[in-house]
Amino acid sequence: MTALPFLPFALPEIGDDEIAEVVDTLKSGWVTTGPKAKRFEQAFAEFLGQNAEDSQLQCIAVNSATAGLHLALEAIGIGPGDEVITTTHTFTATAEVVRYLGADVKLVDVDPATLNIDIAAIEAAITPRTKAILPVHYAGLAADMLAILDIARRHGLRVVEDAAHALPTTLEKELIGTLGSDATVFSFYANKTMTTGEGGMLVTRNPELAKRARVMRLHGMNRDAFDRFTAKVPSWYYEIVAPGFKYNLTDLAAALGLHQLKRLPAFQKRREQIATRYHEAFADLPVILPPDAPEGDVHSWHLYVLRLAEDAGISRDEFIEGMFAAGIGCSVHYVPLHLHPYWRDRYGLTPEQFPQAQKVFEHTVSLPLYTAMSDADVERVISAVRGLLG
Repeated sequence: MTALPFLPFALPEIGDDEIAEVVDTLKSGWVTTGPKAKRFEQAFAEFLGQNAEDSQLQCIAVNSATAGLHLALEAIGIGPGDEVITTTHTFTATAEVVRYLGADVKLVDVDPATLNIDIAAIEAAITPRTKAILPVHYAGLAADMLAILDIARRHGLRVVEDAAHALPTTLEKELIGTLGSDATVFSFYANKTMTTGEGGMLVTRNPELAKRARVMRLHGMNRDAFDRFTAKVPSWYYEIVAPGFKYNLTDLAAALGLHQLKRLPAFQKRREQIATRYHEAFADLPVILPPDAPEGDVHSWHLYVLRLAEDAGISRDEFIEGMFAAGIGCSVHYVPLHLHPYWRDRYGLTPEQFPQAQKVFEHTVSLPLYTAMSDADVERVISAVRGLLG
């Protein structure tokens, strides 16, 4: 009997339209940030439900969500002496951008039901140095932004949303990216709900924040290359107004994004179908299923995170080894920040300070969930999980 090929944890779904757009970009002679990056920004604003010509909502394409978070925090004035509150249950990029600016991170625990940042812990962590809250919409389920924005208003804090997992997530039927925060940052990394290979989008309604982010995105230059090189009159002159960064998204990447964005609603529906099938298949196992979005709202299902119960009869690491032996890739999201040497040692952190996140880490595994999976692939994952736990 021929062995089945290895089923990876994640794969992007790239179609003929994306390939043709990339080829068109290569033939155009404009491969760095140019007309297609601008089109992508406009299309993204329109996707979020705004008229790109007259809306206050501004979309700024960047080469990663990390870059977008850095730009957003820099633009709201985060600097040395400041503190930014975020969750320990995230990838290091969420926190490292705070340190880029010389500010300090205040890590807090998660809500055990949603695995999103604990609202009570945010309030308890506020000090005179606190300047911003940086919530993460974990796995594609919206954090409690109404409560977070209320805390921010009462304490005079800024809010930047890490929405790397949250496209097209909704909260009370409003898309993440259109709420009342200062900025929202999305990721288009290869394993996200849509991809540009590497890339991200900073979204804000604050015109001063948008202006600053655009300048800092490209070396602190007061005019971008596309405008300078396509003007009808000589326009070689520019000025450096700040020590900026190199965070622009290329037209090659934007070419992918233009068509991935069109396919995003179908992508989300397929992810939801797979998540629903997993829910049905695992309901009788010794596991805690990931939470759905509240009725009427959308979960992006970037991740399907299964939590093994105490009586599962197998450890999380043994489970992953068993899945690998069955030819199926899994992952863990995440090793919490308080366990990493840099964060642990800088802030003197211990697992006891984050009991919920620590328990989540010890018992969770992320199963394959991506649109390129066939129904047979999904059933194969189900069979392997049931074989280990059933």
